[in-house]
Amino acid sequence: MPVARGFLFSGLHCGIKPFKKDLALVVSEAPCSAAAALTINKAKAAPVEDLVRRLPLTGVRAVLINSGNANALTGPEGLSDVTELCAATARTLELADGGAVLMASTGVIGQRLPKAKIVDALPKLKAQLKAAPESAAEAILTTDTTIKIASRVVRFGRKEGRITAICKGSGMIAPQLASTIAVICTDVAIAPALLQKTLVAAMDGSFNNLTVDNDMSTNDAVLALANGQLGNPELTEADTEYPTFVEQLRSLCVELAKEVAKDGEGATKLLEVRVSGAPSSMIATDIARSVAGSTLVKAAVFGADPNWGRILATVGARCGSQKFDVNPAEAKVTVQGICVFDKRPMFDPAIHPPAIANNDANEGPSVPGHQGLRARMRSPEVLVEIDLRCGEFSSVGWGCDLSYDYVKINADYTSLLVPTPDGSVAKDDRLTNYSPKFKVTLVKEALTYISRFADKRVVLKLGRQAMGKDSLRASIVEDVNLLRAVGLVPILVHGESPEGTSKGDSHSKEMMVSGQTNTELVTLLNRTGVQAIGLSGMDASFMKGRRMGEGMPGEVVSVNSDLLEMFLQRNYVPVVSPVGFLDDGSTIPLEPDQVASEIAATAKASKLVYLVGGPGFTENDELLGQINTSVLREKSERGVFNRNLTRKAKWAIAAIERGVERVHVIDARTPHSIIAEFFTDQGIGSLVTLG
Repeated sequence: MPVARGFLFSGLHCGIKPFKKDLALVVSEAPCSAAAALTINKAKAAPVEDLVRRLPLTGVRAVLINSGNANALTGPEGLSDVTELCAATARTLELADGGAVLMASTGVIGQRLPKAKIVDALPKLKAQLKAAPESAAEAILTTDTTIKIASRVVRFGRKEGRITAICKGSGMIAPQLASTIAVICTDVAIAPALLQKTLVAAMDGSFNNLTVDNDMSTNDAVLALANGQLGNPELTEADTEYPTFVEQLRSLCVELAKEVAKDGEGATKLLEVRVSGAPSSMIATDIARSVAGSTLVKAAVFGADPNWGRILATVGARCGSQKFDVNPAEAKVTVQGICVFDKRPMFDPAIHPPAIANNDANEGPSVPGHQGLRARMRSPEVLVEIDLRCGEFSSVGWGCDLSYDYVKINADYTSLLVPTPDGSVAKDDRLTNYSPKFKVTLVKEALTYISRFADKRVVLKLGRQAMGKDSLRASIVEDVNLLRAVGLVPILVHGESPEGTSKGDSHSKEMMVSGQTNTELVTLLNRTGVQAIGLSGMDASFMKGRRMGEGMPGEVVSVNSDLLEMFLQRNYVPVVSPVGFLDDGSTIPLEPDQVASEIAATAKASKLVYLVGGPGFTENDELLGQINTSVLREKSERGVFNRNLTRKAKWAIAAIERGVERVHVIDARTPHSIIAEFFTDQGIGSLVTLG
């Protein structure tokens, strides 16, 4: 990921939170133009009040961010704390002016900051600065489950301008200006006033279209820093590069806004609402945000219920309260690509009847003929499209579903946090705080599975969906640690099938990418304390292969079981790259799904897991939760599955016929899907067994 030139980042645990990182620092090697989009909440936190009175301006060099304590509603003392901490940071960085430092905070409201802890941590924070944003992105999190980082590139002739951002946001997200804490860094030269104008404009269609719970934070802030290290003449609105810079900044903010919605407190699904045919852009945005924020719509999405009645009731309520000239009965509603409401004559009433009065005003009738729609709504992303048919304007809103966990997180948020006299917080998250029924269920299920897993081997096949995002890679690494903790012995195989390539150098490119992925994955595992070792066909002829045709992946001929066994016995986690060794001494990319199947059989694994870009094996959009090999083979031969799943069906059957007890096919897009499939009575993917 390209990082904006001249920016350094660090993050550590200073003691505000019980144990997680809670203090971040972003530093520019050169003075910056600075701008901000800030919350309109009148109960602004002290750091936001400080930003309001100072930005936009020039000469900024650093941003200090703490999590765990919002420094909100703390009176004049809170504002004084901000000034003192900015000055202390400036001294640590050997800057002449405390005004060169900005500050942002997030966390529990009403507590003074533990200044001494923060000041004591500043030298170490400075020492850890580097041109990598991950540690800072982690340190600003509160109830977030993943770090949020994005980057973009803007061409200035032969030069490449970069924009890099870190962001946090999970709860208290309302669509009014900012709705998060983010720091956007660019090496493009641009004046503060124009940066301010551009940043505020980028909020529309991104953070302004985001809602998780319609509760606005006291601390919302999106900060932008531009240090000019690219060396371009100061950007103006007349420059040909300016529209591209605007679009890339907006695109980056859209990506982060969607990540916040997807990571909403307790969320299991990202909800995207697209409104078209509106009388104005304002009306389109207002309705999109209202539907995305509707409690009833969010609950329906959580339950995979295509309830168009709730959607149109929300549209009608908003149009009535705001006096919009819109008739909801004329609208067309589509969910996951399937039309669920349209009363116009061209719409077949035999398949989709028009609106029918219902005794419960919150409910809508079911959608005949589309039983598979519920299966589509179990996807990690749900799309609702509403055509109002009364104008030419459109907009989009992002939100998430409303799960049981949202209530749990927010009911426990402060009851499990114990304020301490110095302004830090301690967490009292003991199991005794939960209901007896929950505790019994949790312990019973966990012990049941743990008892089955001792010394069992499991092969995890990771494709593009599992490895394509930092947050998903992080959850895979965490899951590997958990599997080891309960006695399972994991083996990882990664890679996408290179079939269909035709260029002469395609195989070498495949192997180069595979090698990079292997190194990254091994590094991630080793950083968490796991002993990981990268393996490919080039390592002591670990996997021999043979050519299958021009542009096609090779076929596995044999696996060196002795080498694999040696590493397993020494408690290493093998990370296998699908590269084979040919008899002539050259190498060739192998079919990764076959590699996983062969490794599982060779290692006598009890489980083989394929992580895919969907819920598992499906037929007519319905998930096949459990299926035996005979039925799987029959459906595969009938062409029920797409090419990717057909290939996995083939190698799943081969693995089971060679002694692997079970094959799981699960959704890689959902964090911790491996744990959900293994450790719950009702798994989330497809389970294949012999039959």
